[in-house]
Amino acid sequence: MVCISLCLLAPIASWASDADLSSITSPSSNLARPDTNNIPSEKVTQFVNVYLQVVALIERREGELQAAETESESLRIQRDIEMAAIVLIETAGLNRQEYLQLLSLANVDPEFGERVVTLIQETAT
Repeated sequence: MVCISLCLLAPIASWASDADLSSITSPSSNLARPDTNNIPSEKVTQFVNVYLQVVALIERREGELQAAETESESLRIQRDIEMAAIVLIETAGLNRQEYLQLLSLANVDPEFGERVVTLIQETAT
């Protein structure tokens, strides 16, 4: 299974309420899993581009976060990262919920995850 890694984006995971993602992540959900083949290529491309930007942001700030000497300093840095990530996501034309839903789908739907990874690889070359 392909994993885009929700763990990598732990600083922004606090955005998602259970209600935001429950319809796509809960195996007991009464709703059918969305047909990821119907997600437009443009939306996937938007997601991949901003995903790479968010990953780069987190990597740039990782040392600063690890060097935080107090919990309040760590929380401040996490909030700064979250706010910068939100700006990146919204500038890319997505909203927070769309981003998190696509991220979650990439982790739980093997076909969609492969689609995302392929586009990441194409974008990185």
